[in-house]
Amino acid sequence: MKLREHRDAREFLAAAGPVLEPDEARHNLGFGICSTLIDSPRAYPEFHLWTVEADGRVVGAALQTPPHNVWLARPCRDGAIEALARELDARGLELPGVTAAEPEVDEFADEWERLRGLRRRLVHAQGIYKVSAVRMPAGVPGRLRDATPADRPLLLEWWHRFVTEALHDGGPETDVEAAVDRRLESRAAGVVLWEDDGPTSFAAYGGETPHGARIGPVYTPPERRRRGYGSALTAALSQRLLDEGRTHCFLYTDLANPTSNRIYRSIGYELVCDSAMYEFS
Repeated sequence: MKLREHRDAREFLAAAGPVLEPDEARHNLGFGICSTLIDSPRAYPEFHLWTVEADGRVVGAALQTPPHNVWLARPCRDGAIEALARELDARGLELPGVTAAEPEVDEFADEWERLRGLRRRLVHAQGIYKVSAVRMPAGVPGRLRDATPADRPLLLEWWHRFVTEALHDGGPETDVEAAVDRRLESRAAGVVLWEDDGPTSFAAYGGETPHGARIGPVYTPPERRRRGYGSALTAALSQRLLDEGRTHCFLYTDLANPTSNRIYRSIGYELVCDSAMYEFS
């Protein structure tokens, strides 16, 4: 098998389409990173985009935006993940970790541990969810509105609190100022607020796929919780994105948080697969 590196996200998507497109939900993170590379080139000054080829066709795909983890798709041929890991090892890449759906995330981690003599540590166990028909929660006062530059101080405060509370081990959204500013400036992503006598929750969206978009993070400060604001905001945003012509919306949940998983299922989201974020040490 042969590893091929691509110069830009459009070229990568064209080559990797046969691997990525049959399961858009499973691969929404890879699609979303490519969407950011196209829409906001300065977001990731360095990137790697790879496809694995065998017998003249693409059988695997992976990418990395250093210093973040490598992400990989579910391959369509046995041995593709092991071949990817061996080639990245031969090129001398130092990977902080791997993030992907199961079981491919474990297949890569097994091979990387063998090659480098490292051990994985689970940082986050997550569920990938999708929705195509939203159930709006009843009886929640307020409305959705788009965030504006005037909301930036509040968004920075709440996003920092989200990172501290939910991403205390790190992750791709811990550069808070860059994440907020990118969404306030983007044409393909954004931030919305739920208003009920002032802002009560925020949700970000972006990560476009050929037929969908990813929602997250979603955050309600503790003093505003248990009133349905986060559920109403996620449902209203999901419905708006669907009304704009998308067939699905996607989001990630913390599998250790049964409350959030129950809330998203209650508004129509369905679990697609489990995902894991590992770090190597």
